[in-house]
Parts: sequence; structure tokens; C-alpha cells
Amino acid sequence: MSRDIIKQEYSFRKMVIKVYGSVRAACPQRVMACLIEKGVEFEIVHIDLDLGEHKKSEFLVRQPFGQVPAIEDGDFQLFESRAIVRYYAAKYADRGPNLIGTTLEEKALIDQWLEVEAHNFNDLVYNIVLQLIILPRMGQRGDLALVHSLEQKLEKVLNVYEERLSKSSYLAGDSFTLADLSHMPAIRYLTSEAAGMGHLIKDKKNVNAWWEKISSRPAWKKLISLADC
Repeated sequence: MSRDIIKQEYSFRKMVIKVYGSVRAACPQRVMACLIEKGVEFEIVHIDLDLGEHKKSEFLVRQPFGQVPAIEDGDFQLFESRAIVRYYAAKYADRGPNLIGTTLEEKALIDQWLEVEAHNFNDLVYNIVLQLIILPRMGQRGDLALVHSLEQKLEKVLNVYEERLSKSSYLAGDSFTLADLSHMPAIRYLTSEAAGMGHLIKDKKNVNAWWEKISSRPAWKKLISLADC
């Protein structure tokens, strides 16, 4: 084997996925949780959101909408956290838990609940967290009337979850998948002491049991230890 080939193989082995974002931000956490579940090595390239680094030209080359995360995997680049987790769950399907299902029906249910999370759940939680945590941290006053309205809407969404989780252990069936993983960062912030909205989860027997189960996963605990550093 020539020296050049040895160098190329060594370089390939040492290539590490780069996740551009903040370890404390919800969407990058979605990606990191997936990679940890899969046992895939990655490097966090910190993007300071408070300083607006995600809006600067050098980052906009990676993510033209100025949002985190974005990933770099060798020559391949990708943004949008849900697209990224789908990519890695498929790329490393032979590692760790099966996060994308096996049958066509399983995959469809996972996609269904990923859509629910993106369109019915996430926006409500994001705006609650914005008003209760992010704006006050920036020295601005949150709109508590808006929070109350969002809380009522989220209550109705979680009633649907409560019914679903009375019939299955996880959202898409009897196994932990991307459908569950995708919810975890937002619920973490919703149930935080700063947000004070933990009752929305705890008051629902099945939702609370589901959250306790998925948030006890070793991969999630490892991610939280990184975020709390």
C-alpha cells in the first residue's frame, strides 16, 4: 500500500462531522441528540447567537436563512435540523437504535408525527419560550397575554398526544424514533424552571410517562451534560 493511500485512509478515518450552532439551542440539540444516539463522533462549532453570528455573511454561506444548525460532513453540507436528523438516522441505520422504522407504515407514522411536531407543537413552544426566557434575558418584557393564549392552544395539542400515548409507548409505535427525539429539546425548555410550564406535561399521565421515559435515555443525559457545562 502506497504512502499516499495510507494518508488518504487516515484522513478519512479522522474526518469528523461539524455541527454549527450553540449547544444550548434547541434545534442544534435535536441534531446532537441524534448523533449521540447513533454513536457518531462530531465537533460543535460554536455560533454565538447573542452576538448575532448566525446572521453574519460567513455563516449565511452555510445557512442562507441565518438559523442554526448547519452541518458539514466532509464535502457535504446541510441545514434544517429535521432534514439533518433524517439524513443521519438513515446514513447510520446500522448503528444504535432504529430511529426511522422498518416498514413503509412505520416510516409513514414517524413522518406524520415529525410533521405534527414541526407544525402543531414546535411553534407554540418556541413562542412561549421566546416570551418567558429569551426576551427577558435580552432585557425586554415578554407578552404574558400572548403566553396565556399560546398555553391554551398547546394544551389542546397535548390532549391529542395524551390520547395517542394511551395507545402506544411512543408517538409512532412501540419504539423510540425520530418522532420522539424531535420533541425533546423543546420540552426541555418548556419544563424548565425559567419557563415554569412543566404542568403542561406533568398534568397529563401518558405524556408525562412518555417524557420521563425518553428524557432518561443515556444519549439525552449525555447531551444535557454538554449543554449544562
